[in-house]
Amino acid sequence: MTSQDAHAGEGLTQHALDGVMWTAAQRWAIRISGFATVLVLTRLLSPESFGTVAVALTILPLTYALADLGFSTYIMQVERIGERTLDTAFWFTTVTGLILAGGLVGLAPVAAAMFHRADVASVIRGVAPAIGLVTLTTVPMALLRRQMRFRALAVQSVLGGIVGQVVAVVLALTGFGVWALVGQTIAGQVVVSALAWSAARWRPGFGMSLTEFRAMASFGTKVVGVELVATVRGLIENAVIAGALGVTGLGYLSIAQRLTQVMQDVTAAAILPVSTVLFARVRDAQDRLRHAYLRALTFSYAVIVPAMVFLVITAPSLLPLLFGRAWQPSVRPSQILAVISILVLGALLDHGLFYGAGRPGRWFVYAIAVDGLTVLAAVISARHGMEAWAYGFLTVASLATVLRWPLVGRLVGASSVAIGWVFLRAMLIGLAGAGAGWAIAAATPALPPVVGIALVGLGIGLAHALAMRLFLRDAWADAVQIVRTRLGARTARARSAEVAVEGAGPSPRVAVPIGGPGHGTD
Repeated sequence: MTSQDAHAGEGLTQHALDGVMWTAAQRWAIRISGFATVLVLTRLLSPESFGTVAVALTILPLTYALADLGFSTYIMQVERIGERTLDTAFWFTTVTGLILAGGLVGLAPVAAAMFHRADVASVIRGVAPAIGLVTLTTVPMALLRRQMRFRALAVQSVLGGIVGQVVAVVLALTGFGVWALVGQTIAGQVVVSALAWSAARWRPGFGMSLTEFRAMASFGTKVVGVELVATVRGLIENAVIAGALGVTGLGYLSIAQRLTQVMQDVTAAAILPVSTVLFARVRDAQDRLRHAYLRALTFSYAVIVPAMVFLVITAPSLLPLLFGRAWQPSVRPSQILAVISILVLGALLDHGLFYGAGRPGRWFVYAIAVDGLTVLAAVISARHGMEAWAYGFLTVASLATVLRWPLVGRLVGASSVAIGWVFLRAMLIGLAGAGAGWAIAAATPALPPVVGIALVGLGIGLAHALAMRLFLRDAWADAVQIVRTRLGARTARARSAEVAVEGAGPSPRVAVPIGGPGHGTD
């Protein structure tokens, strides 16, 4: 590798780290504030309300995927992009989104009959406008991700999340019931859409091209195929669960999934939105692709394992404390889902790998197989209760993880053993944190729940950090680099501000913004 390549690699790494930091900050802000909102809403709304909205929100991604047709992913990873490509993508997704929103309104009674809940139809009609808002913003959002402007994405997501949460609480307090959750979805998306257009600084023209459409469609049909398979799987799964356990059971599982998702989003999930763009930049050099993948995988496992270990140990105290004792049935499923989240994390990163490497077709085949098994497991297990369903999901996730290693290995030029060893090391280090957490929990049963939970979290964190420092040194080095990068950036900004102040007067100096492309103007 030449010095120029090394310099370019360092610059790309820096942009990736910046992206991870901004995405992490976004997810922390949204999930923590959103979690506070859920704490309020679970005391104002019933499990049936959460289950009804969960049905409607499961349908939305299906329409998003159909309207997008994978064009946003194509824009993110293609080597060169022109105005004709962007115009073609914009008009196709916008018009398709409006058509699908209207179609969803018309088919709402069918979904209501499918789930045996008349109120599902009105809720679906209420959230249908979100389809038009999302598809209208497809191109601006894809451009921001392509340019790695994760600061702008973070700001708009946080503001949208806060506005949506305020709307939800106000509506719930004023007696609107399930419509509080509908209002949250629409209000948040309005804010995100407006800010995305402002940040992207791009306006559509009419230079559409059939050739560009065919190129995007060839790539995008595989991407949308994956999304459709996942969405259909979610729909069937929710229908199976609602049929076997009722909408109330679906509501309990919805809260268990939300809690697990919060823990996932504020840890390693911050890496995932950056991964497709990062892998697209290095896909032409297999050595760099392999190094980037193994590094991202190691770091992802290192940061998500302690969070999920914490949830497994503290769930019996944490869920009643946060949501009230009425949500006790969600405890056991949340513990099993926490373990599943560790396994699923690898699939999420691999999803970005195959898209960034320009190989969505291979991932499509894998998705069909795994999601088919997931549905089969749900059909067999849901009739035996929520825990049985969770264990069935865990079985499929474990099998899918092992089957994925050779598939990924062929793409990045690594052996299945090398990829499996990353996973095994992370699990062994997780056991160190789990041992410390269980010991503290067993020694402090008489303490107030808040104190006991805090002590368990501290013990897990310290034990995991020590084990990572000793046995997962590459992930530890990345964590140290991120901290140093942030501290260095703050110091540089402070010095830049001092220079600007000192330079004020008859002969002012110009303060140069710190950061690369996309920084300082978002």
